[in-house]
Amino acid sequence: MTADSMIATILRQAPADRRASIAAWRQLSDILAQRGNQLADDDIRRSLHALAVLRQRVPESVRRDCARAIARHGRFAPLVAFYANDVPAVSAIMLRDARLSEADWLALLPATSAMARSVLAGRSDLPESVWRALASLGSASVALPQPVIEAAQETPEPPVETEAVTGIDSNPSQISELVRRIDKYQSTRGQPAAERAPRAAFLFETGPDGVIHWVDGVTRGAVIGLSIADAAFGGEPGTDGIAAGAFRQRAEIINARMILEGTPADAGEWRFSALPWFDPATGQFRGYRASARRPNRNETPYGRPAPEDSGDSIRQLIHELRSPLNAISGFAQIISGQMFGPVSHGYRAMAETIVADAATVQSIIDDLETAARSGSAPAGEPADEVVDLGAVVTQVEGDLAALLGERRIDLSISRVGGPFLGLAGDANARRMVGRLLTALVDISEPGAILVGQLVTESRHDDMLQLRIVRPATIRFATAADLLDPGFSPEGEAPGAAVLSLGFSLRLVDSLARGTGGRLDIGHNALTLHLPSANSKAEVGLEAQQGE
Repeated sequence: MTADSMIATILRQAPADRRASIAAWRQLSDILAQRGNQLADDDIRRSLHALAVLRQRVPESVRRDCARAIARHGRFAPLVAFYANDVPAVSAIMLRDARLSEADWLALLPATSAMARSVLAGRSDLPESVWRALASLGSASVALPQPVIEAAQETPEPPVETEAVTGIDSNPSQISELVRRIDKYQSTRGQPAAERAPRAAFLFETGPDGVIHWVDGVTRGAVIGLSIADAAFGGEPGTDGIAAGAFRQRAEIINARMILEGTPADAGEWRFSALPWFDPATGQFRGYRASARRPNRNETPYGRPAPEDSGDSIRQLIHELRSPLNAISGFAQIISGQMFGPVSHGYRAMAETIVADAATVQSIIDDLETAARSGSAPAGEPADEVVDLGAVVTQVEGDLAALLGERRIDLSISRVGGPFLGLAGDANARRMVGRLLTALVDISEPGAILVGQLVTESRHDDMLQLRIVRPATIRFATAADLLDPGFSPEGEAPGAAVLSLGFSLRLVDSLARGTGGRLDIGHNALTLHLPSANSKAEVGLEAQQGE
């Protein structure tokens, strides 16, 4: 089948869903990359138009993968130009590796954005005429190379690849994180000590599209090409949602957050304020003019940044999650309580659902915070506080009644012996028992029976035991599998908890060890051991009787 007929076949079949749109995008991109120079002009125009229509339906991750697959074989200038005008994460992949003729590059440059030209400025293999064309488009559109160390060198070196666009993957794997750290280490080797000292402030300007095109005070490659119009997530270089929201309103930006990568002098967290500016003659919006500074100690959740391998990163993430969650919950409570006036029943019901969901997410955040805090703490001694574990189990059973009814699961925990006084804080005991039982209910099949025992075998036994028989779904799973955060037993319910079984079991074990107990995973049952306070209570009673 010829390329012309293949394109005609693809274009005749209108994609019916997202999967078909992705398939059509991949097929058209592949045909244009391999045989674009052999196609008729009409077929090229129709194919590019189809890609433009499909772009909104195809996820950015798929577009990045396609750009990465065809970049090194990118010889067809119209396709390179099309990808170059995608979002920065996609265009950067294409422009860093595409191989075009000198004439194609010269034809392509006028249609590229400042961000795209900053990526091209980081390449050392472009023809001299392309460099002159980049320079003719204005110094603000070019990301300058890193400063040359040898002062005696007079001949300008060709620009090396800068970090104008970094963090292409929104969810980096361990390997990509290792590569990032290696690149960071290599970028700092051989630099003078003065270049490593953190800078305190810098100035920058953006265009009307929000992309930074001028900077003074830091290395250009660390800032040029970043956009304040879109929020960056997951620690990627860029700005926060405050800046993106203000940009959409053309409003003043005050103390927004910015993350940079690059040399130690530039990298890290910044705060910036910016004012929009407009053309005096036409009133047309021209961009933002901004000044950036390092954050004050009281502007960072946990003071000075800690080493990257410490637990502070998850604590900072938790801190940043709480603020918007509290705001969402607060506004929903205002609506459901009709504090500002009457609200229709439909809106009140929606607001009440949001409040309940926010409470669920808050519980998950609390568990994450507890895990981060207890994970770095050594095993603790038994607490001085005495709690009635039998009452705690009864309370948790009541809390789970709605979930048990929805899932049609029977929970039966018998008591053997007694009393059930334990050495643990009331809140910690409720969290351990609640998280353990909730996790096991979540992975149980509908209609199952969850059986357990709360045991104190002797009045002088030093441990209380809460034994829960393994549900059928994990009957034959090994302890290593159960503790694996990625483990998903067959038959897991669609409504299972957001936090995995492995995380929940590790959390319970960590909390138990903090009070001198532990969680044992046996062949038939999971057993939570907690220090007993029965002997202490008996000694106190005997002392009172003696008096």
